[in-house]
Amino acid sequence: MIMSFLEKLAQARAELEARQKDPWHTKVEAAVCGKDAISTAALLDLLRQPATTGTARRLATIMRSLNFVPIKSRRLMPGGRCGNTVTRGWARPVRQTKGLGLRAS
Repeated sequence: MIMSFLEKLAQARAELEARQKDPWHTKVEAAVCGKDAISTAALLDLLRQPATTGTARRLATIMRSLNFVPIKSRRLMPGGRCGNTVTRGWARPVRQTKGLGLRAS
């Protein structure tokens, strides 16, 4: 069967995206399944990676592709609200933006 040019282009694009997908993507997706928020340090521990700027940036790219938003919170720390320590992490958005066709709350 002869493929049209557009079908070949779509197939090539899909193959390219599959090759460029980060190997961490599936592990991170499984780790955050069912979670509303998680700290960056906890995710890096789950991936067994060092907490460096490079690994945090790589993780940030993946988390944004999974529609998480970056946050700073005291609640993600063990022990919670006491002290002045703030940690960075990721949370699922609570409300949708107007650009998605839904009303913002």
